[in-house]
Amino acid sequence: MFFNKKKKSETIYTPIDGTLKGLEAVSDPVFSEKMMGDGFAVTPSDGTLYAPINGTISSVFPTKHAIGLTSKNGVDILIHIGIDTVELEGAPFEIFVKEGDNVTPTTKIATIDLPLLATKEKENDVMVVFTNMDAIKSIDLKITGRLQHGAELGAVVTN
Repeated sequence: MFFNKKKKSETIYTPIDGTLKGLEAVSDPVFSEKMMGDGFAVTPSDGTLYAPINGTISSVFPTKHAIGLTSKNGVDILIHIGIDTVELEGAPFEIFVKEGDNVTPTTKIATIDLPLLATKEKENDVMVVFTNMDAIKSIDLKITGRLQHGAELGAVVTN
């Protein structure tokens, strides 16, 4: 007896206006060497951040520099705003979601004060990292170019 397992695919969207790049291009080795998982980064041209997938907010860091969410198929995603921005103790960020909130790619989850980050000499890349890679069969994303938030990037397929 054979069981057909249907592929569980979810669409990934650009979470912020800007230029898309692979994690390998990020200056922090924690991300560029994919120690936390695979994903992508966006160098933002605007400070409004949206959810990259349909899901539920699983965590909002007290320093507001990172937000966790879980997709409907169980993909855990970390959205990390900037490099070494934890040191700013939330100053350049305003968060609009809380743990347990359901979100879609049209949900504004945060704003980033990009000029303040520049003043503090912090890189502003937004990293989107799929942290439970053992549950993921494949990630198929377009990783270059300028895009606006809400643009379809590709899909993540779970096991």
